[in-house]
Amino acid sequence: MTKDDRSPVTVADYASQALVANLLSQEFPNDPLVGEEDSTGLRSQQAHPTLEQVTRFVSHMVPHASDQSVCRWIDQGNASPAERFWTLDPIDGTKGFLRNDQYAVALALIVNGQVQIGVLGCPNLTEARHSEMGGEGSLVLAVRGEGAWTTSLASPAEYKQLKVSTYIHPSQARLLRSFESGHTNVSQIDEFAQALGVQVEPVRMDSQAKYALLASGQGDLLLRLLSPSKPDYREKIWDQAAGSLIVEEAGGHISDLHGKALDFSVGRTLANNRGILASNGHLHEPALHTLQAIGA
Repeated sequence: MTKDDRSPVTVADYASQALVANLLSQEFPNDPLVGEEDSTGLRSQQAHPTLEQVTRFVSHMVPHASDQSVCRWIDQGNASPAERFWTLDPIDGTKGFLRNDQYAVALALIVNGQVQIGVLGCPNLTEARHSEMGGEGSLVLAVRGEGAWTTSLASPAEYKQLKVSTYIHPSQARLLRSFESGHTNVSQIDEFAQALGVQVEPVRMDSQAKYALLASGQGDLLLRLLSPSKPDYREKIWDQAAGSLIVEEAGGHISDLHGKALDFSVGRTLANNRGILASNGHLHEPALHTLQAIGA
């Protein structure tokens, strides 16, 4: 289906949010959920076949699921941010998902405006570093003060700690770039790379799976510049919360384009921040200076 902002939404987006919301409500009944999706598009007669598909998939995990309960679980994501709440992107990188490429389920716990837990489920990423369609997948998680870790998504067992790269020379910086260009400025990223003196090919990947690569040392810089068509765009919290903590706990750094810390205390968007810069830490200041020089 197509949402009002012309972005795609799939059976998987809805089913993922319904399932996660149901599980969270059982384990943490007092915690609100701020999620990307709501059930409005599923409630029309025209969309009933899609709703039936969503319910069928959810019922694999929750046998008593009905069309009504699935819509109710999805709409739990309409809650407002509170002192303590969860935020969810049920399928981050929907276009990548549709291409059978990279995507992630992104969940984070925010307390007093600070991300405390970040979790990424990346089905097409192995060991948080290698693209592998149909592989074992990666569960990537971070708890504030406890580091960033990964294990197999198919059979979670031993956790391996993640660390960012140690590159300090901008010429060797591997830029993590999206295939999707809707919320960034592609030409300005090219200008940034040239001004920084980057001499290596970028790594292209959809979704917050890029944060997993940055945390595992397989990339060094990630940018979200403002698209010329959307100069006032502000990042949604579910697009950044989980990945931001994973990068920080792996030893990296994340800020907006002016070097300000990301502020998750002001609603469903990062209203006080402009764009995103994530790095291995060593390259953060050179990148900020370059952004200022090109007027980003």
